[in-house]
Amino acid sequence: MSKAFLAEVIQKSAGITGVASNRAATDLMQSIVKELKKTGKFTLPSFGTFTVRKTKARKGVNPRTGAEIKVKAGKTVRFKASPSLKKMV
Repeated sequence: MSKAFLAEVIQKSAGITGVASNRAATDLMQSIVKELKKTGKFTLPSFGTFTVRKTKARKGVNPRTGAEIKVKAGKTVRFKASPSLKKMV
């Protein structure tokens, strides 16, 4: 799924222009990111839950050279599908 796909669905569903639907898709994605930053969790009922998780620093391997490298600690986003989504798919 892409932003263009979301904008197209919004445009067809709401009967609005492409510019307005693109703006709506952008606002939707920005609000999800804002909520993830604020609370660390975002739930869409009947779809699933996005959560922010911290990753630990670790050692990795450069695939080109085989040399060990240090990977910094960071954050990642995880998604867990709701039971109703699992049934539909």
